[in-house]
Amino acid sequence: MDGESYPMNGGDGTYSYTKNSSYQREATNVAKTVIEETIEDKLHISTSSTFRLADLGCSVGPNTFICMQNIIKSIERRYTSKRIQIPEFQVFFNDHVSNDFNSLFVNLPPERNYYVGAVPGSFHASLFPESSLDFVHSSYALQWLSKVPEELVDKKSNAWNKGRVHYTSAPCEVANAYAVQFGKDMEVFLNARAKEIVSGGLMVLILPSLPDGVDHSQITAGVMFDLLGSSLMDMAKEEIINEDKVDSFNFPLYIVSLREMAELIERNSSFIIEKMELPNLASKTNLQLDARTHVMHLRAALEGVIVKHFGSDIIEELFQRFTQKAEENSDRINSSYKNATQLLVVLKHK
Repeated sequence: MDGESYPMNGGDGTYSYTKNSSYQREATNVAKTVIEETIEDKLHISTSSTFRLADLGCSVGPNTFICMQNIIKSIERRYTSKRIQIPEFQVFFNDHVSNDFNSLFVNLPPERNYYVGAVPGSFHASLFPESSLDFVHSSYALQWLSKVPEELVDKKSNAWNKGRVHYTSAPCEVANAYAVQFGKDMEVFLNARAKEIVSGGLMVLILPSLPDGVDHSQITAGVMFDLLGSSLMDMAKEEIINEDKVDSFNFPLYIVSLREMAELIERNSSFIIEKMELPNLASKTNLQLDARTHVMHLRAALEGVIVKHFGSDIIEELFQRFTQKAEENSDRINSSYKNATQLLVVLKHK
């Protein structure tokens, strides 16, 4: 199944993912201890002389390099504690073919202790030979859908999402269409990884999540999508862009709950759930993002999707309006950040 391509902003400019991904970096740091403990307790010690890892949805760094280095250090400690010779490491960096792999490789750590390979392509498909991977990692990537649910742009459908760009504050039919598409994507993802990961191999998944009892409109992502959608609609009302163009646009992102994810993994039946946690980021990090910084982070992630649909001419004005709305709603954004949680899943292949 080929997915749509949603690359982060490449390079190292003002609006690049490299310069605007501190939130994701802090979020993965929260998971570091759990990953280390899991490797110590659950990692299958292979007799192979090569240990192969993959980071799926790696983007352009530096976060992917930090994650891979931390994981490899933990694996080395595991081998040393068992008095087994440390293998050579090979790391495969995966993202869509339109990802800025040039920037990724230019910024590779010069003193890394692993061999490097690039695997371009959607992780909503098979990427590697059967039983070729010992460890798979994916952080802040699986929330991206392979495609926008078709019902959202069908005027005859109850899920037609007129005047909105996401399921936040939308009727339940819209949210259900997103949930169904996420379920289909996860089924394909898990089936592919089940073939690629060796028996006993580990997979760590980190993605934004929804706390129990909290509405989508009460989390930061929901607030920001509402404000961005409102900015687009304002431009449509002022005839800067065509309203039909807005009605046919939806962000292909879904924030899953722990319960939903657990059901999807159990339905697949190829993996054992070793850990599944929902840490609150606000209580575990000192990261403080003001409204403008939130917008910059979203621009680094979403600009490519917006340009693909609307063209580049509207970008500066759109994000100026979005920034203004975000600053006017800073109290609402700060309040929503208290609900910021991420889903940490550690799976072992049966």
